[in-house]
Amino acid sequence: MSELLPCVEIETAPTPRATVIWLHGLGADGNDFVPVVPELGLPAGLAVRFLFPHAPYMPITCNNGHVMRAWYDIVYFDSIDRHADLGGVQASVEHVRALIASENARGIPSERIILAGFSQGGAIAYTAGLTHPEPLAGIVALSTYLPAPQLIDAASTQVNRNTPVFAAHGSHDPVVPVVLGETAAQTVSTLGNPVSWQTWPMQHSVCMPEIQAIGQFVSQRLG
Repeated sequence: MSELLPCVEIETAPTPRATVIWLHGLGADGNDFVPVVPELGLPAGLAVRFLFPHAPYMPITCNNGHVMRAWYDIVYFDSIDRHADLGGVQASVEHVRALIASENARGIPSERIILAGFSQGGAIAYTAGLTHPEPLAGIVALSTYLPAPQLIDAASTQVNRNTPVFAAHGSHDPVVPVVLGETAAQTVSTLGNPVSWQTWPMQHSVCMPEIQAIGQFVSQRLG
């Protein structure tokens, strides 16, 4: 099993009975989405543990080898496609599985765990969530894409075919074009997963209506 990544941990109430594992984007760290938690508007009685792991540091080829926190190397990209290092994607999936196993050991079953992520973190949330060997409560994929569809085809199980997905994107995103997010949502829907696809007039970011919609999704799945 992979070594547990360091995490920022927040509990909305004592004795959590559910967990959200939220993965940050390229070059950020686990602190990036911590301020979102109180903005989600979760019910006062819903005790949720939020884990915000820090991705490892690694050189990013398409950024001239600059070292930053990342879930995988991006070898190069063109106007649409992002060419991800498959080994790095698989390694990050194993990191996520180790976090899930750790939560299982703390008394949180997999079906009470949501995987969430933004951009590169969302790409790992998609891949890890769709291929996890036990059912999960949901997947939140923000401003992201499928980094390696072939891994999902090769490794996916039927266990998470009914796992709901909340997918959202900025319609003016210059970093990850909205067509990538839309294509990912359509692909996942074709697999059989119920997908809620939403866009907002923003760039590569999140906005308050989106955060509120995520809060409703989390409340529905874990309430």
